[in-house]
Amino acid sequence: MKKVLWCVLCLFSIICISAFDKGKYTNPLPVKFGDPYVLLASDGRYYMYGTDAGAVDGFCAYSSDNLIDWKPEGQVYRGNIPGSWAVANFWAPEVYERNGKFYMFFSADWKENPTNELENFRIGVAVADKPTGPFKEISDHPLFDAGYPAIDGNLLQDTDGRLYLYYSRCCYKHPVESEVAAWAREKGMFNEIEESWIYGVELKPDLSGIIGEPVLVLRPPVTNDDPQAEWESRSVTSGEVNRRWTEGSYIFKKGSVYYMMYSANYFGGKNYAVGYATAKQPLGPFVKSANNPVLQKNVEKGGTVTGTGHNSVTYSKDGKQMYCVYHGRTKSTGEERVVFIDKMGVDDKGNLYVEGPTTTTQDMR
Repeated sequence: MKKVLWCVLCLFSIICISAFDKGKYTNPLPVKFGDPYVLLASDGRYYMYGTDAGAVDGFCAYSSDNLIDWKPEGQVYRGNIPGSWAVANFWAPEVYERNGKFYMFFSADWKENPTNELENFRIGVAVADKPTGPFKEISDHPLFDAGYPAIDGNLLQDTDGRLYLYYSRCCYKHPVESEVAAWAREKGMFNEIEESWIYGVELKPDLSGIIGEPVLVLRPPVTNDDPQAEWESRSVTSGEVNRRWTEGSYIFKKGSVYYMMYSANYFGGKNYAVGYATAKQPLGPFVKSANNPVLQKNVEKGGTVTGTGHNSVTYSKDGKQMYCVYHGRTKSTGEERVVFIDKMGVDDKGNLYVEGPTTTTQDMR
């Protein structure tokens, strides 16, 4: 009898420990994505998409019930096929569920390139009946053409039902005068500094195009005494590259406030980091937070993580906990971009915070 009781207790302990462990995880996740985006679909499962060096002219996906255990779903979209406008450099997919369909916004090189631009990126839309695809482009041309390369499409459906698209104008052929640019010239580092800026524009309800002209909503600081200048200029001031980025936007609304998270600095370097800005209207004006950056490398504090950026936001299934999903690098992963998930939130004073980057064991809730 004692032996049976002991076996029962042992089994009970194993079950309890196993259940408890299911709520724990350690960053980085075993997913090699840049620009990760997570959708909590109406079927109750999470789906992750991202820039994937392993995909052939497109994107792969993963699925999960708990944000911890991720199942590969294979390639869910492929471009560079007959009828496709997109031919190369497939980046930053985001998927939205609308009216029983799944719509993927993504960036890629446009096949129409009469002037042979080195960066000919545009944003397009593909649709599928399931979050695992197959996604097919809704048109044989990009969503719009602003006359310059555009990437990192991000969608907001406002409480009034109107849709807004946010994207980044690339640095390519976009030199901008600023005090940082003047400083770099004086130091003999760079002759000019190119910048990427974030724009917003209303979107047609059927996702077939834009309404009106894009509005500039965020850009790097112009003066060196701007509180954001130091962290947003590190790629330049470190001598890394002659560009300043404002990209990878993710917008959400909490109460009456619009929160736009964004990434600055070179996406391939250690200084990539995340800040945020707030506004009272979907197209601004946006004001950057005094608490920026809210997510950045931790090597100066004894950690191993660098290059944290291009995040998305997802929620626990009960909607109570926010999670920041982003890519980064560690000493062990090298130059490979890998996925991190950390808790985040907005405090009672309206300040956004991210509890990361972490590499120790975490409770998912």
